[in-house]
Amino acid sequence: MAIVLDGSSLTIQDLVRVARHGEKVELAPEALERIRVCRSVLEEKIDAHEIMYGVNTGIGEFSEVVLTDEQVRQFQRYLIYNHAAGIGDPAPEEYVRGAMAGRVNVHAHGNSGCRPEVTQTLVEMLNRGVTPVVCQKGSVGACGDLAPMSQVALLLMGEGEATYRGERLPGRVAMERAGIPVPGLKARDGLATINGSNLLTAMSAIHLFDIDRWLRQAEIACAMSLEALFANFKPYDVRLHRLRGFPGAVRSAQAIMTCVAGSDLLTGKIRTKVQDAYSMRSTPQVIGAAHDAVAFARVQVETELNGVGDNPIFLPEERLTLTGANFQGTPVSLPMDMVGAAVTMVCVLSERRLNRLNHPALSVGLPAFLTKGAGMFSGLMLSQYTADTLIVEQRILSTPASIQSIPAAADQEDFVSMGMNTAIKNGQILDNAYGILGIEMMAAAQALDFREFTPGAGVNAARRVVRRHVEHLDEDRPLYTDHTRMKELVRSCEVLEEVEREVGALG
Repeated sequence: MAIVLDGSSLTIQDLVRVARHGEKVELAPEALERIRVCRSVLEEKIDAHEIMYGVNTGIGEFSEVVLTDEQVRQFQRYLIYNHAAGIGDPAPEEYVRGAMAGRVNVHAHGNSGCRPEVTQTLVEMLNRGVTPVVCQKGSVGACGDLAPMSQVALLLMGEGEATYRGERLPGRVAMERAGIPVPGLKARDGLATINGSNLLTAMSAIHLFDIDRWLRQAEIACAMSLEALFANFKPYDVRLHRLRGFPGAVRSAQAIMTCVAGSDLLTGKIRTKVQDAYSMRSTPQVIGAAHDAVAFARVQVETELNGVGDNPIFLPEERLTLTGANFQGTPVSLPMDMVGAAVTMVCVLSERRLNRLNHPALSVGLPAFLTKGAGMFSGLMLSQYTADTLIVEQRILSTPASIQSIPAAADQEDFVSMGMNTAIKNGQILDNAYGILGIEMMAAAQALDFREFTPGAGVNAARRVVRRHVEHLDEDRPLYTDHTRMKELVRSCEVLEEVEREVGALG
């Protein structure tokens, strides 16, 4: 069933379905009518020579320059040319598709003033698989993602580049092969396509979707390590966390206890410590705080996905034009900076549990570095090195981008969100996080192989999946292939899916 874009009901899950899985979209009929009404009012204002930013004036520092009628006709083309100023490698197609869907949803409010043909063309491009080639870098996140969105707008003039059926093509060729007419750009059309934080918001939405699944796997990895370390499970009693009141911690404790249900460790037959180290017993509080950060960011991102992120904005019922800064990316970049730091924080906790699995003085009887041939063999000693270097990179990347504004446009644009930098570095943080968690899972599976007791059903399911991809380390071998397999295993969510089939949903 197609995702209906009506301006107010687009969720992160819906956006992922469109961006990643190619789900078709439809523009709600009432949204199309709103777009038509707004355009009609705008054209009356243009005919009356009412001064409107970006319609019959220049932009940025040139906003006080009033354009002639002939310049108005030509201006949108030059606007797109001079703003298509990104650099470097193309953004992944799912990010671009997400940005296009988000832009259509902005237009659906009927406050942007573009022609209906522009919005309908974006819908057709999504549905027929024409994805503009967009440089990943070049946006400062205000006035929105101007540089990358201008590369989208080039297609509306039959220019630029696009991928179509796996082939990179000139924009006009891609549009012709897909059977999509090129609408061209008239007054306001170009700015209405580019003046919002749509790419960084789409990237953030996709990251939040993936981070939620990653956090559930972090709880699985934790449960595996806790069992291997003979943990005392009283700190994971949900009643404890309900008394403090943080919903993320309650959720995390429930997930961990679900994974270990049925374990011999819960029977009291195996001796455990009165209190474990913080890296063990603080896990629900730490992963829970990450869940709470993600929940806040989700509200912000979905608000942006369903808001009027544009400038200027037209109120056709009042025949009013309002100029402001609804393109500003800070409402998304600030919470997403927090989410990136939260992922790094959870990874630090994962590495500390890995250290305890490897450390003979801390592992409650496990062989040093999880190898029976210590001295001749080094076991998983070097796996910790790899996790550590990934974490250092994450710590560097966790510096907030939202405080890094550099003034531009002759100080007319003297504070910008740098939200694209937030989105780019969050993708890198998450990529490292898959590897770090994969290494903990591999080490926990190795440790569980040495234990002679029945673990929880969820933990056992997770170990089973790990063993389908990585063999027990009887003697040393090159580990880079194991590490890389484990990273991709976590990315695929195969462990999560298997565990949830076994014990039910974890969140």
